[in-house]
Amino acid sequence: MDVTKSVVSLREKALLYGDYSTYWSQLSGKLLNSRKKLNIATRNRGKFNPKAPVTPERIAENVEYVYLQLLTAERTWAHAMSMKASHAADTKGMTSKTRSHIVSRLEKGARTAERLADALASPVSGASSTDVLDARAYAAMLRGAALFEKQSWDACLKSYAVCRIIYSALATSAKGDVFKDLLSETIDPSIRYAAYQAKIPRTLPIPTIARKAFEHAGPELADQIKELNPAVLEHGDADATKGAEGAPATLTWRGREVKIEDAAIAVAWAAVGTAQGQLTEKLASAGSLHPKDMAAAYDEILIASQDAVDATKQAIDELRTEGVSQGDARMQSLQITRTAVNYEMISWRIGRNRVLVGENDGVKLEFSGATSRRKKQSEEPEADRTKDEAPGRQIARLKEKVVLYDGVLQSLESIKELPGVANDPELFERLEATSQYFTALKSLAIARSHAIAGNAVNSLALIKHALDQTNTAIPSLSKPQHNDAAVTNDDDAAFTPRNIQVTKRDLALLRDTLTGELQRSRALVEIFNSTTTTSTTNPAQEATAATVAPTKPPPLSSRLSEYPAGGVDLDNIVTYPPRLEPFPVKPLFLDVAWNYVTYPGKGAGGGGADQQQTKESSAAAPPAAAEPQPEAKPQKRGWFGFGRS
Repeated sequence: MDVTKSVVSLREKALLYGDYSTYWSQLSGKLLNSRKKLNIATRNRGKFNPKAPVTPERIAENVEYVYLQLLTAERTWAHAMSMKASHAADTKGMTSKTRSHIVSRLEKGARTAERLADALASPVSGASSTDVLDARAYAAMLRGAALFEKQSWDACLKSYAVCRIIYSALATSAKGDVFKDLLSETIDPSIRYAAYQAKIPRTLPIPTIARKAFEHAGPELADQIKELNPAVLEHGDADATKGAEGAPATLTWRGREVKIEDAAIAVAWAAVGTAQGQLTEKLASAGSLHPKDMAAAYDEILIASQDAVDATKQAIDELRTEGVSQGDARMQSLQITRTAVNYEMISWRIGRNRVLVGENDGVKLEFSGATSRRKKQSEEPEADRTKDEAPGRQIARLKEKVVLYDGVLQSLESIKELPGVANDPELFERLEATSQYFTALKSLAIARSHAIAGNAVNSLALIKHALDQTNTAIPSLSKPQHNDAAVTNDDDAAFTPRNIQVTKRDLALLRDTLTGELQRSRALVEIFNSTTTTSTTNPAQEATAATVAPTKPPPLSSRLSEYPAGGVDLDNIVTYPPRLEPFPVKPLFLDVAWNYVTYPGKGAGGGGADQQQTKESSAAAPPAAAEPQPEAKPQKRGWFGFGRS
């Protein structure tokens, strides 16, 4: 039966949706069901019978007895953890009565687990050697938790050492992931804290501390470990002690040498050096690799540098928890170490982005080698492979480059926020120049996208801006720099993987490329302007202008509705001396002439000869007899004659 695996699964299921109190109540129900299965549960209102001890014979008859003991031990542990969690927010701390109650619960769980381990160790139980070691490790873990609460640091260290050695030996099996999680999350932090309380130097790695404390466990347990995995007692687990023997004792950053007192930082920093050597060897011997393959080679060094950053942060947090001030020498050394390891990690992250951009930081314009069709293009004829891609695809590739450049610029900004960087003028100046270098590359990529889209003027402005940024960055990046462990020497002759360092060859190539692109863009703008002027001119106007002698342009006062694109001639503002010129006015004489205009078939518009004849004939005619008109009757107005009609 897998003791640890069963316990871990029970804890994960319960703590996923609840807390230790929930886990405690669930274990009570599971424990009752287990007793019912074994027919040893006390009936309702029945007489209580003392629980019989679990013997190897019972375990051989039914494995459920092992599960019963595990549930009993886990319930006491969950009860103790629930009490500890409930008093974690107390500002005055935990009282002695509460602490003794927690210790008693853990002691009971440890005794139950130890009795189970002794029962499984008997040949009668039929358990395998792996099950016996698993039970011993679980019992040692509960015993170490009880001693941790009692603050018996030496005994706690010995118990956790037994637990760690056994789990390290069991981690080589197929179910090793469960043990690795317990080692990294529970056991190793407890060993480190107990070792600190026991005045053990921090320079010793955890596997070394565990091996020294395991010597008191006895030769019988040591023989069982050697049968399973003898390398654990000789060198510790391979993952934790990788590079521990040759770990550096000091770290140099910007001319300051600090001592590495934490073993985890020393091991991680040694792993960074090993990964850097492997990366250099892989890239130097691989020849021409695809950018994605070259970027994948950076994964190991990025992981190693991230481990160094995490180890440094954990060490700083531990000192802050202990109340160490910022002015302490240990804290100052850790702050310098933190800046160095973070600079190293961000440097390799920038190098990975530079590799993804393409050869020479993407300065050369290459569109013929599509990543998804590279294999097909290698099989096609040379004439087909040299065909350019569609403009939309070219602009999409340039957008990908711009995203990578933005990532580099963000990484450079994060370096400036590290402790001590702002107080180093030389380093800060170099970081600013590096930002200008990558800003120039970003501007070049955007300018090329504008050129593909047909915006020659925008492309010219961006290229001019990129050239100005490059010329500003060249003096700072050409200066010699510190040859530190975290700052690579600027050696153009030897091969070094891409990182934050910008070499002189990179600067020269970018400047030459931008100079050529600037001249090319200027020529394109001139062609564009001449073509636009020719297309907007009327051919008839060109012929007339060729025959007529050139005249002085009209003054500025007569061209106020036009924007002077070619500038303003201050000598030609108004016409002086003024001369008579025609200008449009309203023809008022037409109002008078309207009376004398005669249209065919109609009378005069406003009175004339016809109108006068009509008046005379009407005057000469005798007046007609007046016809009798009917008498108008008054109309009724409203009711009773009042109101409106």
